[in-house]
Amino acid sequence: MSLRRGIAFALGSVLLGSAAQLGMRWSMTRLPSPEYLLTASLDPSAVAVVLTAILAYALSMLSWLVALRDVPLGRAYSLLSISYALVYLLAAVLPVFNEDFSLSKSLGVALVILGVITINARPAHASTLRSDL
Repeated sequence: MSLRRGIAFALGSVLLGSAAQLGMRWSMTRLPSPEYLLTASLDPSAVAVVLTAILAYALSMLSWLVALRDVPLGRAYSLLSISYALVYLLAAVLPVFNEDFSLSKSLGVALVILGVITINARPAHASTLRSDL
């Protein structure tokens, strides 16, 4: 087992999950409300993005499962917090999302990142599984 490989898969899971979240947000602003779903016309590009985002979520989960084989749970779980920061920053920076950028939200994101750095600052080794003993 490789800690480096596990972290790479965990970060891949974060990137896929963040992309899926942004894709869902983008497409949900272009699709009708559920009560009008059957009678309204659908934007094909929004439907395609929803389906792609669902696939990205599935791939994110598979990456996460692989990561859990190699990374201690406390360390791996902290890496998921990067997704919150990434989604906020991209939604605030990219004009297509029209999200507010504020000092308080940015400070919160900075604290989350500081927490991830703090948890992952000291060297760690992949834990030995009981089945390997």
